Amino acid sequence: MAVRMLASAVVHEGKYAASFPMFGSERRGAPVAAFLRIDEKPIRERTQIYEPNCLIVVDPRLIETRAQDIFSGLKSSSTLVINASRAARELYPPNVGVVGFVNATRIGIDEIGTPVTNTCMMGAFAHTTGWLKLDSILESLSDNFSGTLLDKNVKCAKRGFEETIIIRV
Repeated sequence: MAVRMLASAVVHEGKYAASFPMFGSERRGAPVAAFLRIDEKPIRERTQIYEPNCLIVVDPRLIETRAQDIFSGLKSSSTLVINASRAARELYPPNVGVVGFVNATRIGIDEIGTPVTNTCMMGAFAHTTGWLKLDSILESLSDNFSGTLLDKNVKCAKRGFEETIIIRV
C-alpha cells in the first residue's frame, strides 16, 4: 500500500510514477518487494527494478538476519531508508551513499497503537531523498484514509519526516 501512496504523491507533484508489488509466498508476515519508478516523462517500463537508486527497508530484521540479499544490485552511492532505532554501519553495504533511519515501529505504536510503519516510512523517504515534498505525501494520504485514521497517519508521516536522521557516508 505504501508504494501505491508514494506513486500518488509523485503524481500530485506533476511527475510520472509506475508502481507494483511483488509477492513471494502469500502469507501474513512474508517478505514483500514493491517497486516504484519516478520520472519527469511517461514511464513505459513495467518490470522489476534490478539496480535501484534507493532502497526502503521497512522490516529491519531483513538487514540483521540477511535472510535474503536485499542489497543485490543496489547502485553505487545509492540511498537507503531504514526503519531502525540506530544506523549500524556494519549492517549495510559499502556502496550506500546516504542512509536515513527512523524508528517507524515506535512511531506507529505511539500514533496508531500498532506497529504499522508505512506512512512513517513515506515521510522518512521524502526527507532522506528530497524527491518528494512532505505536502505531496500528506495529500496522497487523504486519497486513501479519512477521519481519525487519516489524522493518525498524517502524524506518522510528519514524524517520519521530522525524526529521520540522515547520514552521508
